[in-house]
Amino acid sequence: MLSDTIAAISTAVGEAGIAVIRVSGPTAVTEVAHIFRSKTPLSDAQSHTVHYGHIVNPENDEVVEEVLVTVMLAPRSFTTEDVVEISTHGGVISVKRVMDLLLMQDIRLAEPGEFTKRAFLNGRIDLSQAEAVIDLIRSKSDRAFSMALKQVEGALSQRIEALRHTLVETMAHIEVNIDYPEHDVESMTTAFIQDKCTEVMEGITKLLKTAEEGKILREGITTAIVGRPNVGKSSLLNQLAHANRAIVTDIPGTTRDVIEEFVTINNIPLKLLDTAGIRETMDVVEKIGVERSKSAVAEADLILFVLNVNEPLHEDELELMEQMRGRQSIVIMNKMDLAPVVDQDILLRYYSNDLIVPMSVKAQEGVDALEQAISKLFFSGQIESGDLTYVSNVRHIALLKKASRSLQDAYDASEQSIPIDLIQIDVRLAWEQLGEIIGDTAGDSLLDQIFSQFCLGK
Repeated sequence: MLSDTIAAISTAVGEAGIAVIRVSGPTAVTEVAHIFRSKTPLSDAQSHTVHYGHIVNPENDEVVEEVLVTVMLAPRSFTTEDVVEISTHGGVISVKRVMDLLLMQDIRLAEPGEFTKRAFLNGRIDLSQAEAVIDLIRSKSDRAFSMALKQVEGALSQRIEALRHTLVETMAHIEVNIDYPEHDVESMTTAFIQDKCTEVMEGITKLLKTAEEGKILREGITTAIVGRPNVGKSSLLNQLAHANRAIVTDIPGTTRDVIEEFVTINNIPLKLLDTAGIRETMDVVEKIGVERSKSAVAEADLILFVLNVNEPLHEDELELMEQMRGRQSIVIMNKMDLAPVVDQDILLRYYSNDLIVPMSVKAQEGVDALEQAISKLFFSGQIESGDLTYVSNVRHIALLKKASRSLQDAYDASEQSIPIDLIQIDVRLAWEQLGEIIGDTAGDSLLDQIFSQFCLGK
């Protein structure tokens, strides 16, 4: 498969200033040279140079497109193969005409993620770095982008490699003791195993401490905006999204379905769900919307419970607060520009004072207080510094937990005077589980699953 030369469009298809087509493989330069005309033959091009010219149909010498061609020769490229990138005018027709000519050569269309997969298989990046490429593309906030960029650069890989190196030392020590028992004392080997297992488990624990925050930064917080009709839920969504995404009227029950919108608040990505007002209703359509609202509340990571301070607490609202006990939720006391009549003593039975946020969506007041409340709820007041290596991938988190359990098994076995050749099995298992994070011990099916998530051309 790696002997093929592949090509794909690396930019989004549609109207744009330029489009980029990437070609990678052992014959990339030769194949593109068949359809590229310029003053300097492409076969004579130096690595990392850009050449102006035209793509022509080799059958009739018809000029197809005016382009810039960038040449990156192996191994100094993303895939470590010869790579040629063709920059064309943006547009569906121009890109299609060039791609058609490329695929008429000895070039095949790349599979989703195949360029990154080749970079991994050729040893340029490891599996965790490859997965971070997806996170980089899908980032919804500056912090998520910075976190992914650090992983692409190998911050997590270095931490994992250091832990695996410690386990290699441990396994080597055990092997020496097994092969040459006369040169060691069993009690010394047991103490060594316990020290090293503890050291690696502590390293894993430090990484896992960042897991919850990392997952939030990577995937965002699913946030349901709930409350009775006409309390300002849709207005809040529009203000946070800085767009009129939801219809706002004085008529109760305007929102009849769940509206989704991604926003970033204080560098925290939120997937906002504006829900239908929860109340008893005979309207069939509104009733469906209320049921969907309840489902959204059940699945949400965070609930923004909106109240109208100008009205006494309703029985429906008291029931909602009771249902939300133990959930991550914030009360928004909306319409503070009006005379408040809500009994705050009742609210304080369910919420601490720092989770009750006075707001006036109409006057655009209180957003800063809401940002601080969300940060405190999920990040103890602030997101950690950019120097921290976050673990955000669910697969990585699961493997770290498995490796920690394997090491705990090895530690417990050493305390029970179990033969060290059996303890070696658990230590090796932890080493393999950590290796699966960076791809050293990953199977083909896992690789196929991961790279199938990539877009075409990446």
